[in-house]
Parts: sequence; C-alpha cells; structure tokens
Amino acid sequence: MAKASALPKYIQVSEMLMREIAAGHLADGARLPPEREMADDLGLAVGTLRKALADVEAKGLLERVQGSGNYVRHKPVVDSVYAFFRLELLKGGGLPTAEVLSVDRMIKPADAPDFGRDTHGHRIRRVRSLDDTVIALEEIWLDGGQRDVIGADDLSESLYHFYRHDLGLVIAAVEDRIGVADMPEWTPDDYHLKAGQGTGYIERVSRDGAGQPAEFSRTWFDPDRARYVSRMGKG
Repeated sequence: MAKASALPKYIQVSEMLMREIAAGHLADGARLPPEREMADDLGLAVGTLRKALADVEAKGLLERVQGSGNYVRHKPVVDSVYAFFRLELLKGGGLPTAEVLSVDRMIKPADAPDFGRDTHGHRIRRVRSLDDTVIALEEIWLDGGQRDVIGADDLSESLYHFYRHDLGLVIAAVEDRIGVADMPEWTPDDYHLKAGQGTGYIERVSRDGAGQPAEFSRTWFDPDRARYVSRMGKG
C-alpha cells in the first residue's frame, strides 16, 4: 500500500476549511480565530495559513477585514479540489486522504459503461479516509488514452487535481448512482469490513468539459462511518 502524494499543505488547509464551512461547522458570518492562534492550533507557519486563507477568500467563502479579522461567507457552489467528493463523516466534513493499493493498465471491465475511446483503462484501487478515519474502498477506471503509463507515485490524494494539472483533463460533471452492494473480493484483509459484507455503494461516471465520459468508478463506503451528501444552491 502506498500513500498518495499529499496536496500542498496550504491546499489541504483551505480544503479542510471549505468542507467545514459546507458542513455548517463554521456558520455564515462567524469570525475565525486570530491567524497566529489558528496557525499554532494547526501546527502551521503563519505564512502557510495566510496562503490557505487567501485561497478560501478567492473562492468567495471568506471576507478578510483589515484590523478586524476573517469572517466566514457561505456560498452554494465552490471551485474546490474536492467539489465532487461527496462523502463526509457522520458529523459532517472531514479532510479526504488516500492510500493507493494498486495501479494497473488493463482491458476495461465488460460491465462498465462506455468511457473514453481506448479499449484499455488504468485501474486504480484505493482506501479512502476522512480525518484519519477509514471510510471507503475505491476502484477508479481512467481511460487508457489519457496516458500510456500511470504509477502510484504519480497520483495525488485528489485524482481530479492530478487529472487537471498532470493530464490537462478537467472533470466538469459527474453522475452518481447510489445503493448497496457487497464488499469486493479484493477487500484487504486488514480492512474493517470483510469481502462479501453488505455496505453503501456508489457508481460514478465522470465527464470532461466537452461532456464526454472520461472515468468510471465504484466506491464501497461504510454507512456507520460516513454519509453521502450532495448540496445544491438555488437555481
């Protein structure tokens, strides 16, 4: 098992704050603690925290008032690295991380919907966690035409961040189908659920900016540890 390459620290912090805001843990109009206090609590340099806060501000979720402080501003749609990651802890929020189990180039599965033009795909299997709580197994299939070779060391904890910055592939929309299924036969022996055990299940088709399917994924998540949440703003 390999740890996926961590996102830059300031992005991790900005994403954590955005997920906390989305979950309602930080109320609209709430004033954040002083920056030095926040930096100490998070174990960060003040400069790193300020870079994270600037990122949150740029996305419209923070108002920085000179001489007064930083104030939360709620907004329904945000350009977040994890905008399409819809699993949260039962209490809400949680910063996603990933452990890569395997990456293999192989013939696409016969039961998968059409995605991409290549007959092969990159199959990525991962364990997902939120705030160090293991919540899910993932099997992601990326069209083989995107790149000939992908290794575990190439991947970041956000695959969509990797797609955008390394492959030039922007995921613009997803379609999720949610239900229940048995844990797969490849479930690791040390995973807290066992192969064949019933659990929550998500099938996803991800589309690029032109509306073409580029990725197919399956996620088995523990409903006793996480929930699926989709938030939509007013149309």
